[in-house]
Amino acid sequence: MKKEIEQLDELIKETLSKEEAQFYEELEEKNLFGKITEVYKGKMGWLAIIMNIMHLVLFGCFIYVLVQFFDAEATKDLIVWASAGFCCLIFMAMMKLYVWMQMDKNDVLRELKRVELQISVLAHKRDNS
Repeated sequence: MKKEIEQLDELIKETLSKEEAQFYEELEEKNLFGKITEVYKGKMGWLAIIMNIMHLVLFGCFIYVLVQFFDAEATKDLIVWASAGFCCLIFMAMMKLYVWMQMDKNDVLRELKRVELQISVLAHKRDNS
């Protein structure tokens, strides 16, 4: 299956002009670090940066809450600090999920652009035939 996909990619690259082929090459799948940096370069990159800063703040709060939890002696205090720590962990997990969903969205958009390019090449070939 992978060999067929590579052959199809080569066939598409042969039919494209230089600029189109370069654009097609840019649509290749990136590694994990490339995907993460892509999240910060997009239109909503500013939000990802703010969420990253908030993630660090919440991690600091979690460390503080953890220290307070181990210093607490009353059961009520233990419950309060454990609840606060749990909330910090939940919020941090939600922010991580947002970044992973943005990475997945970028992957889907990249594949849609590849399909659009392939359709336009096929339509151009059909018109010229």
